[in-house]
Amino acid sequence: MLTEEIKRRLSEGILPFWKGLKDEENGGFYGFVGHDLSVDKQYDKGVILHSRILWFFSNCYLVLKNKDDLAYADHAYAYIKEYCIDRENGGVYWSTTYDGKPSDTTKHTYNQAFAIYALSSYYDASKNEEALDLARELFELVEERCKDSFGYLEAFDRQFQPVDNSKLSENGILADKTMNTLLHVFEAYTELYRVGGDEKAAAQMRWMLGIFADKVFNREEKRLDVFFDSRMNNLIDLQSYGHDIEAAWLIDRGMEVLNDAAYDKKLLPVTRTLTETIYKRAYTGDCVLNECENGVVNKERIWWVQAEAMVGFLNGYARCPEKTEYMEAVRKIWDYINGYVIDKREGSEWFWALDENEKPVTTRELAGPWKCPYHNGRMCLELIRRNEVVE
Repeated sequence: MLTEEIKRRLSEGILPFWKGLKDEENGGFYGFVGHDLSVDKQYDKGVILHSRILWFFSNCYLVLKNKDDLAYADHAYAYIKEYCIDRENGGVYWSTTYDGKPSDTTKHTYNQAFAIYALSSYYDASKNEEALDLARELFELVEERCKDSFGYLEAFDRQFQPVDNSKLSENGILADKTMNTLLHVFEAYTELYRVGGDEKAAAQMRWMLGIFADKVFNREEKRLDVFFDSRMNNLIDLQSYGHDIEAAWLIDRGMEVLNDAAYDKKLLPVTRTLTETIYKRAYTGDCVLNECENGVVNKERIWWVQAEAMVGFLNGYARCPEKTEYMEAVRKIWDYINGYVIDKREGSEWFWALDENEKPVTTRELAGPWKCPYHNGRMCLELIRRNEVVE
């Protein structure tokens, strides 16, 4: 059975890999593992990495009911609380040194969002009220300092003065606002509202859904635009296949939590269109490609894109059971992940990417600031949670 196989890969592969990176001496988790499996114990510790680790172990505990997973979540929480929060200026840093000193003190809205997401899930797992209080403090900070009338701002210095958004800009674009940050603020507020019932978070979720429907969703191209100027005008002809399929199910999840029929009517056609478009444009029959810029398709097979595609297609099938091709895609992508993306070397996890010939990209790390147990770990947990749909 598919869910049993996924549970085994989670329990025997992903979980042991990340547990093995626990830093007993300096707290938190080691910040980098190279493709050669070497652990750099003095690499900076990314705060996004630690938020995602906290989210992962919290949800492993909630789904698998293993108290050992909660202990690892406790360890991640202790590091974030002690070293990642700027007590003077508010917010979380971008990174710390390996021994807990502030390193990159950029305050990025994307980073604040992942801390809210993780702290909310940790509260759900641990019932630690302090964690929920911290999530609420970060929510208030984002709403006060990281937003204007058009959407969410991106990058700030330590004192929350605006700086350029190089950290969340790619493809030769320096964007004032991004679909990526908007999506993950929405994801974070969904979790905060789910566990805390914060109506202010619900109100901001509705506001963001309006932005997705009216500004981010490109109705002509049937995609989400990616990079924007300060007034949410699109800057580039680009479709991120992984973000579109991820957004489809995260927006659906948010609407489930909101339970607001008016927004269902407005957004469900958008998420169904995104799912169908990715199936037709990006799914090859066994995996999902990376992106398309100015009509040119990047054919790398990125680890996180495959994971999000599995959840996105499963979500699409659950909402439209007549779309049996989506369930078939879930199974085919899992076969591809098993065959190529999972690194079979002892003590490893998933490769970052494969080229179009299914060869691993050896220049990318196995763990680092952006390579975390969030996408693949969450995919496993989502499929276990949705077992009735899968089987």
